[in-house]
Amino acid sequence: MNEIIQSCTSCNHTTNLAECYPRCPICNEPLNVSLIESGSINYEATWSDPFYIRYRDFYPYLDNTIKISLGEGLTPLMPLENVAKELNLSSVYVKNETLNPTWSFKDRGSVIGVMHAIKNGYSKIGTVSTGNMAASIAAYGAKAGLKTYIFVKGDMLPEKVNPIAIYGPKVLQVKGEYSVLYEQSLQIGQEKHIAFINSDVPMRIEGSKSIAYEICEQTGFNVPDFVIIPTSAGGNFRGIVKGFVEFYKAGIIKKIPRPVCVQSAGCAPIAKAFLNNEDTISHFGNTSTIAPAIGNPNPPSGNEVLRLLKRYLGLAVTVTNCEIIKAQKQLASYGVFSQPAGAVPLAALYKLTDELIPHDSSVALVTTGGGLKDSSVLGKHKLDAEVINISELSYKL
Repeated sequence: MNEIIQSCTSCNHTTNLAECYPRCPICNEPLNVSLIESGSINYEATWSDPFYIRYRDFYPYLDNTIKISLGEGLTPLMPLENVAKELNLSSVYVKNETLNPTWSFKDRGSVIGVMHAIKNGYSKIGTVSTGNMAASIAAYGAKAGLKTYIFVKGDMLPEKVNPIAIYGPKVLQVKGEYSVLYEQSLQIGQEKHIAFINSDVPMRIEGSKSIAYEICEQTGFNVPDFVIIPTSAGGNFRGIVKGFVEFYKAGIIKKIPRPVCVQSAGCAPIAKAFLNNEDTISHFGNTSTIAPAIGNPNPPSGNEVLRLLKRYLGLAVTVTNCEIIKAQKQLASYGVFSQPAGAVPLAALYKLTDELIPHDSSVALVTTGGGLKDSSVLGKHKLDAEVINISELSYKL
């Protein structure tokens, strides 16, 4: 096997894998770990083992003696037969990432990122987050016994801060531009030897690629024609595409699904650039979205997502707040309670079918985080609970 390195997604400048600074020193674009182009699935591992043991050939750089798994990954792929029938599609699946330990896909990247940091001598970790990643890094930092720093937005409400603080990290609510905070955290990490495992760092991409591996297995390697991914910073999108590419290069699957980037209409820098046939994103400006988990106006991996969309014949689409709320309620009717950001793939599917997703296509929707992550939106639904006396029970049934 060739040496595993990191390379720039734009100019191809290479750095050592032990380097935890995640941006190219030449052009400041994000880095990728080398593609693993050969390997097989470790069928000796059970579905109760960590995903990186099952797919160990594709994680050759990990030190598996570092035991910090919380049971992340290996989440179900659930068929939505009613949706497939309604839209005249061959199949529709939802990859239910709400069932990870801290209720979002972020746990996949957190475990790989923290293992990598420990291997490279770090005793301090951190992240910049709107919520999901903050809770995830806090949990894995606690499990690993590391000093953990969490930077969140200054106006984050206590009901969102407290589920992060419960793990015992140092939480700082920082007033100011979120994208600037991301850049400053990386500088602080270099100065103070803190491994900031932010949204699109290489090891977080490596965690996300396992979503694609699992979809391949769970569909019997007859992979879907399209995979629809909620996209904010762009890290999860990059990881899922990378996973399919690696399995394709290794001969495990016969095609790479067409990736679909879906964003909220109130914050859509990547979709806007794609639909305008631009090569680079621009700061979106003021945002207004009911799905703050995908509300990054200046995504650090935005340009790389554009490159991947063009390379793999992808699509990009936006959905409105009303469409998101409708999709969240519809998913709940099938037993999946997602946060608004996790419902955008279903909303996107309804917009794309007929015009851009042909009938008889197979589609996978990636539902990224649990509904309790953002309970404030429940007031947008018409939800009823009737209060009665116990003596009335039999009359109400």
